[in-house]
Amino acid sequence: MHPNPAFRKETEDQNLAFARQRGFGTLAIGAEGGPLLSHIPFLLDDTGGTADLHLVRSNPILRLLDTPQPAVIAVTGPDGYVSPDWYGIDDQVPTWNYIAVHLRGMLERLSQEAMRDMLDRQSAGFEERLLPKPPWMPGKMTPEVLDRMMRQIVPCRMVIERVEGTWKLNQNKTPEARLGAADRIAQAGIGSDTGDLADLMRAVPEE
Repeated sequence: MHPNPAFRKETEDQNLAFARQRGFGTLAIGAEGGPLLSHIPFLLDDTGGTADLHLVRSNPILRLLDTPQPAVIAVTGPDGYVSPDWYGIDDQVPTWNYIAVHLRGMLERLSQEAMRDMLDRQSAGFEERLLPKPPWMPGKMTPEVLDRMMRQIVPCRMVIERVEGTWKLNQNKTPEARLGAADRIAQAGIGSDTGDLADLMRAVPEE
């Protein structure tokens, strides 16, 4: 997480809401020879106390889960390069604005019997965002095909112990400089979802 407290003022509820809406992140766990990473969809419970996810059976992370292990899910949002020319003030340097939330806790492997319920809840959570499209449900599949596919994935759960967030949106600049940079990012940004990033920069509350 970025050390500047200006970028870390969002509440735990705001960070959890961002992670819940995003629903996708990078799972990292320590291993001999270096960290193991996996890019995963996940489902937060209503309190933000647990994140449910599944891994393909061949994922090497699963070999470490005979006992629960410390892990992190890094959830990122819009990001973009900021040219110092865009601030309209002297003696500035380039930077990169972004949103990132880290969920830290203990990752455990669940019983395989939990897989169907998890699949039902995960698919329902994403499908309901697509309304008015009729939601896809696992029950639409041929039972034998569904059972065969579910045997290839393993349910896991992270018990979340700490939530950290960085919302780096030029809060350390004057409103005029921040808004000027936001306009230029929206017009000619380098990054991901730069229009959304510009909107977030414009929405930074005045001190």
